[in-house]
Amino acid sequence: MHNTDNNITAPASTEEIPANLELILINISGQDRPGVTAALTAILAKYDAMILDIGQADIHHNLSLGILFRTTSDVSGDILKDLLFKAYDLGVKIRFSPVTVEEYNNWVSRQGKNRWIITLLGRRLTARHIALVSEVVAEQGLNIDAIQRLTGRPPLNEAAQPQAKACIEFSVRGTPANRSEMQSRFISISSEEGFDISLQEDTIYRRCRRLICFDMDSTLIQTECIDQLAERAGVGDQVKAITERAMRGEIDFNESFRERVALLKGLDVSVMQDIAEKLPITEGVGRMMEVLKRAGFKTAILSGGFTFFGDYLKRKFGFDYVYANELEVADGKLTGNYVGEIVDGKRKAELLKLIAQVENVNIAQTIAVGDGANDLPMLSAAGLGVAFHAKPKVKATAKQSISTIGLDGVLYFIGFKDSYIS
Repeated sequence: MHNTDNNITAPASTEEIPANLELILINISGQDRPGVTAALTAILAKYDAMILDIGQADIHHNLSLGILFRTTSDVSGDILKDLLFKAYDLGVKIRFSPVTVEEYNNWVSRQGKNRWIITLLGRRLTARHIALVSEVVAEQGLNIDAIQRLTGRPPLNEAAQPQAKACIEFSVRGTPANRSEMQSRFISISSEEGFDISLQEDTIYRRCRRLICFDMDSTLIQTECIDQLAERAGVGDQVKAITERAMRGEIDFNESFRERVALLKGLDVSVMQDIAEKLPITEGVGRMMEVLKRAGFKTAILSGGFTFFGDYLKRKFGFDYVYANELEVADGKLTGNYVGEIVDGKRKAELLKLIAQVENVNIAQTIAVGDGANDLPMLSAAGLGVAFHAKPKVKATAKQSISTIGLDGVLYFIGFKDSYIS
């Protein structure tokens, strides 16, 4: 039965419990149709029964409804008889199970335990994937309260939709026997099986995120802008080698930044507009930004790249903030220098906190998304840090990661369903 955390008050002591009290769980299954729930709950209302818990699911037009109610032995027989006849009229099956006071009180006592959200995300999810995750949950002594699909129904012809997405969300309750071991198991399974797994504590902040900050290069766009500029300047191989070393965390970002910018000296600024118009946008960015704006999120680009390209994306997709590095220009050409403070990893984390303060957003309500080593400080500072198609060092350090689908996968990590956002 699906637990819904309704306001449930357990009897204070056995002395207060009426001798004729009865607790009955009913399970209804069959072809779903309008009016089933209304008809059955009307019978309970007729006899003034108190509903203690209720949960309903519809799977491919098949109803699964569970109701736990409280009544007395004086009327319980009449209730069960009326429910049985009504179920027959409706063409559904009904099963009755008595629940003892002790069982009920034990169930109520578990309501205060921690709740976790486990999100499975990939191009396709199989029974094996679900089984592997479920095994880890069981090993950690957690109980699965609910499972729901966040994406639309998958196509039967997978080849027809190569960019299809699949997402399933587990709601589990309890305290993991070893959370770090559980996280490690999920990382291992994810790597071996080719799908993403997110483990989040289900706090109030998870349901009310308000600010999301993105890295730009290799996150919002599928390239490094400085590499594009370097190709046009004829120094592509030199700059690319420095970029890769920096993103792997092998050399200091600021040092690498100054070295790379110096190599761009003499490049005509008109090249930047041409590059901007041809930027390869990451899969899912447009859909994600449309949903985030509709939901009232504030969005920011915090990039170690350049303001010219960040501003282009701001105009194209409607970002609220852009903080990046400004290239110095003289006589229509790049000078090989930059203007102002370098936006490195430390600065990104500072900017995230500053924007949150300006927008009056608790830091726990923030999200950061990035791929490189210089993104780790802001991923760590944010309430939810997501490593996106990240370098190995970043993926191993970040608590959440997406490696199998586009950037709109972030929407599922914060609980959005396709039925709400499509």
